[in-house]
Amino acid sequence: MNSVPLLLSALLLPLAAVRAADHPNIVFILADDLGYTDVSAYGSKYYETPNIDRLAQEGLKFTNGYTNGPNCQPTRAALISGQYGPRTGIYTVGGIERFNWRSQALRPVDNVVSLPAEKVTIAQALKGAGYATALFGKWHLGGKPEAHPSKRGFDEAIVSNGRHFNFTTDPKVSYPEGTYLADFLTDRAVDFIERHKDGPFFLYLPHFGVHAPYEAKPELIAKFKAKPAAGGHHDPVYAAMLSSVDESVGRITAKLDQLGISENTVVIFSSDNGGVGGYQREGIQAKDTTDNAPLKGGKGTLNEGGIRAPYVFRWKGTIPAGTVSNQPIASIDLYPSALELAGAKKPENHVLDGVSYVSHLKDPAHTKVERDALFWHFPGYLGAGNNTWRTKPVSVVRSSQWKLIQSLEDRSLQLYDLEADLGEKNNLASANPEKAQELLGKLDAWREQVKAALPTKNEKPETDAAPKKKNKRRK
Repeated sequence: MNSVPLLLSALLLPLAAVRAADHPNIVFILADDLGYTDVSAYGSKYYETPNIDRLAQEGLKFTNGYTNGPNCQPTRAALISGQYGPRTGIYTVGGIERFNWRSQALRPVDNVVSLPAEKVTIAQALKGAGYATALFGKWHLGGKPEAHPSKRGFDEAIVSNGRHFNFTTDPKVSYPEGTYLADFLTDRAVDFIERHKDGPFFLYLPHFGVHAPYEAKPELIAKFKAKPAAGGHHDPVYAAMLSSVDESVGRITAKLDQLGISENTVVIFSSDNGGVGGYQREGIQAKDTTDNAPLKGGKGTLNEGGIRAPYVFRWKGTIPAGTVSNQPIASIDLYPSALELAGAKKPENHVLDGVSYVSHLKDPAHTKVERDALFWHFPGYLGAGNNTWRTKPVSVVRSSQWKLIQSLEDRSLQLYDLEADLGEKNNLASANPEKAQELLGKLDAWREQVKAALPTKNEKPETDAAPKKKNKRRK
């Protein structure tokens, strides 16, 4: 009497295994303000990241990984929506009054601070495909209740950023005194994995580390204080913070291995923008916490140091171990890649600007990603102190090895061959005007396509020489 059900179970088990393999779990771990060369696998000789390095050894490391913004909010909007900034209206952090633009030539485009409600998030799309979804960490796409990630497709969501010790969470969750935020978030992530090990699930773990304030566990600070600096990497507190993020990566991958689901889980590690450093080399009066050399600039710039980031994928048994790809990849590519992995349909009436990398991940040696160019649009100002700027309004295009930066103030052009000049030292716009105009044509066409808003003329610019209020307590 029981032979038929047993036979059916035997037949269905292989089918279930095939379906699971076709639609793997997805774990996306995002560091905050981590520079391209801060990871040992990407060149650091001071910071220690053995778990992230192991992720690269067991999977695929991209050498041309990009964020879609020079700071955190636009990158997170691009990751969650799959769209370029002009489509969401999110191109920086906060409102335009955050930095004093009034003495400058242009009035910035007003910035959207909450992901528009009509945007279908990656979590909503995956949830519709049967995935359990969770976010633990920094959201930064709206602080009102209706903008909370639990209202935007995440089954479970705990948001926390701002402090690394004595932090707050929403919803409020108790934890032992002295708990470090990176450890707390990882505890929640590991618990979620254990409860959803049968899958499929999408886990988004956006750490607050290594963002300021610079706070770390004392024993780790002491470890790096005893270590000599290497190049521009020298800060023991920053190194200790990064060590905690790296430990999180190790705990996540160890749990996947322990549960026997690593071959059915894609693990992705990246950062939201470049490291906080490289400014002094460019004459920008801002503190260098780290250094992105040989890249130019850092967080808040549209130079490579501000937008190039580590990008590592591990999918045991599918992605060839220890491979390296020079294909450009960006934040907007996570959404379409996740849809293909999940076998999910693209949401109706929702534009996706990125492309799927699934075929390239499976066969990086023989499968190239077809894309003409990547674009950035930053119609505002990012200050650095003492009336110096990390960036002024610019638009950027990268096509093949070529990168064009157009100032929106005076329309001047910078053209770089990144294969020959990774540090963006030699502006070729005058020497190669044909290539500059070719890329400018692509940039113009893209801005027209996405309806990119442009800053307007500042009709009444204030001058630095304008009289200042007198201090009655002059000495």
